[in-house]
Amino acid sequence: MREVLPGVFHWTTRHPRIHIDVSSYWLDRAGVAIDPLVPSERGLEWFAERTSSPKAVLLSNRHHYRDSGKFAEAFGVTVHASSPGMHEFSDDQPVEPFEYGAELPGGVKAYEAGAICPDDTAFHIPAHSALSVADGVINYGGLGFVPDEHLGDDVDAIKGQIRESYARIAAEADFDNLLVAHGEPVVGGAQEQMRAFTEG
Repeated sequence: MREVLPGVFHWTTRHPRIHIDVSSYWLDRAGVAIDPLVPSERGLEWFAERTSSPKAVLLSNRHHYRDSGKFAEAFGVTVHASSPGMHEFSDDQPVEPFEYGAELPGGVKAYEAGAICPDDTAFHIPAHSALSVADGVINYGGLGFVPDEHLGDDVDAIKGQIRESYARIAAEADFDNLLVAHGEPVVGGAQEQMRAFTEG
């Protein structure tokens, strides 16, 4: 559990289904978790001890439900996902849909990223000058794409659509930091890195 920005915590946890480490985030002042898996070393107790109790979970796409149910059960939080992904959730996964452009808990604004899947979402977090992204952009030693086998039949077309989406988002939202679901967050200079990435 690392405080990568003042009031923004990042941790990685081994995903039980895909068996790789994935990233989750906590916005301390707002009491908001993004794509959370319960941290293996701290457990849910860490969140119970925060100054702001957990209030909401934001999902950057439907595949990132992860341990949201445990947060909902323990703290009564609401779980939010974009409307195009709502078909994924079962009756025992109470998720509230949002539309792109909506302002969400914590003053977070939802942007449509799409391309890799219709519900892929980017969250602009003005309070921390940050953009949180789902699966369209990853960071393992530099911004990049998920492996080609996860991009469908026309890999080049999907990569082009991802670049177009994030070029649009980077032109509309001001951010200096990037919180990725896969890889390490980028602290400082993230908007410039994103623009370079979208230019290929």
